[in-house]
Amino acid sequence: MSPAKKVLSVIGILIIGIQFIRPARNKDGQIAATDISGVVSISDSIKILLHNACYDCHSNNTRYPWYSNIQPAGWLLNRHITDGKDELNFSEFGGYAQRMQLSKLDGIAYNIRENIMPLASYRRMHKNARLSENEKEMLISWTERSIDELNRGK
Repeated sequence: MSPAKKVLSVIGILIIGIQFIRPARNKDGQIAATDISGVVSISDSIKILLHNACYDCHSNNTRYPWYSNIQPAGWLLNRHITDGKDELNFSEFGGYAQRMQLSKLDGIAYNIRENIMPLASYRRMHKNARLSENEKEMLISWTERSIDELNRGK
């Protein structure tokens, strides 16, 4: 066997082998008692926007695309989810101190306004996460109302 064929064989075996090393799924299938919906008022239209554009990376329930089953794409996706939940987890929002809740809501508005979130890479792969200007304004207004609601003590 030629050296090139040996190298290709080893690469092929590695590619097949890594398919068996899969990260744990971020899917508990429940709405946690600490979910943001238990802390601030959320209309159905806002819930839909949050679920379509945010919840896959910022909650305990990710809808996995087909390519998540192919490594290393699954590992990269898992890293995005872990990083997203570390920054903001809608499922755990009620467990944050009120000061942090206010800061996170303010951060949501800022990230939407500055077109930082949803990530461009996510928007490319998920057309329902591409927010129109009207949808962005709806989410920003919701965050502002939610900040007022928290400041009033609900």
